[in-house]
Amino acid sequence: MAINHLVLSTLAPENWPFSIESLPQPAYIVGGAVRDAILGRTREYLDLDFVLPVNAVSVAHQIAKQYKAGFVLLDSERQIARVVFADATADFAQQEGISLETDLHRRDFTINAIAYNPHTQEIIDPLQGCADIEKQLLRMVSPKNLEDDPLRLLRAYRQASQLDFTIEPDTQAAIRGLASHINRVAAERVRVELGYMLANSQGSVWLINAGKDGLLTPFFKNATEANLQKLSAVDTAATQLTHFWPQLGEQLQNPVRDTVKTTWLGIAKLACLVNPNPEIAEIELQELTYSRAEIKAITTALKLFPQLQAPLMTLREQYFFFQEAGTVFISTAVLSVVHGQSVKAIAPLVNRYLNPNDLVAHPTPLVSGRDIMLALNIPASPLVGKLLTEIAIAQIEGKIYTAAQAIELAASLVDGS
Repeated sequence: MAINHLVLSTLAPENWPFSIESLPQPAYIVGGAVRDAILGRTREYLDLDFVLPVNAVSVAHQIAKQYKAGFVLLDSERQIARVVFADATADFAQQEGISLETDLHRRDFTINAIAYNPHTQEIIDPLQGCADIEKQLLRMVSPKNLEDDPLRLLRAYRQASQLDFTIEPDTQAAIRGLASHINRVAAERVRVELGYMLANSQGSVWLINAGKDGLLTPFFKNATEANLQKLSAVDTAATQLTHFWPQLGEQLQNPVRDTVKTTWLGIAKLACLVNPNPEIAEIELQELTYSRAEIKAITTALKLFPQLQAPLMTLREQYFFFQEAGTVFISTAVLSVVHGQSVKAIAPLVNRYLNPNDLVAHPTPLVSGRDIMLALNIPASPLVGKLLTEIAIAQIEGKIYTAAQAIELAASLVDGS
């Protein structure tokens, strides 16, 4: 009864973006929403999965029309549709098999094979998923279900990391035995699962386990045991850097872009899994359908972190380093520490990067290219860019301070060329 009350409070129809009257009987909420409700995990964004015996797509279409929400047909053959509201998503799927119990027996893990009837407030749990939730255990429904959709092999590690569960021994043995089937999974689906584990320290342990169990080498030929252990080293390095620079720790958790979910911490971890040659790494990442922004970040980090292993650079070298690194610097710094550099050795560069007024890391041009072209009466050309670079370096070296001095320097460089 306690579970019923908990699920009722979390999944209560008054929290839905549509009325329960729009839902036929019988209808069931299944999957992650029910599992998380039993666990007492709340979601900022409501994500509901409904199973209906018949007419799932037409019911979804009617609800979308009635509430002026978005409608997406996800799978016409299996009769799955999505209704997208401003602050919630509801998926509607046709029941697989002759009964709800048959449908639940086709799911991946027992904790995801629990259904909730919102009309009767009844929990349907034929596979004892509630007991496994209480034990914090991820148990397969059957090896065949894992084989039918091999992404479930990797999803086991992702869900274990997100829920802080352990994988039941027979389930892990079955995953190892089926690991070769991961090759059948579309690369973009693999990438999404990896993304969840790359974002936090809990995920590293499970990524390492997935690698040891043979699920990563089809995508990352460089995922040797030594390189897998670097994933934990990334978390350790990030913790060390965050201790001295909390601002850096915050930035490591930021996504590469608003439209790209991979964090800067995830970039550093991916750099440990791919080939150390940036050109080969780029091919590997393209095959996994990573975005251009993510690929650029990883290959830049791979290219630049060795520079941080060397003795302290001159101001000129530091200027060019920061020009190339940009925001990838934070991942590059982590990689440098992972590969043996001391935090103390890179501290001057970290301080520069975090200081928005530092002219080496964040140049403030004294003049523009247009200023130079007008003052010297020269056309647009690569020469203008070279002059701007020399002006910036002279500025950080304390040789010039004003726009007039910048123009004077540019003029002398043109005359001397």
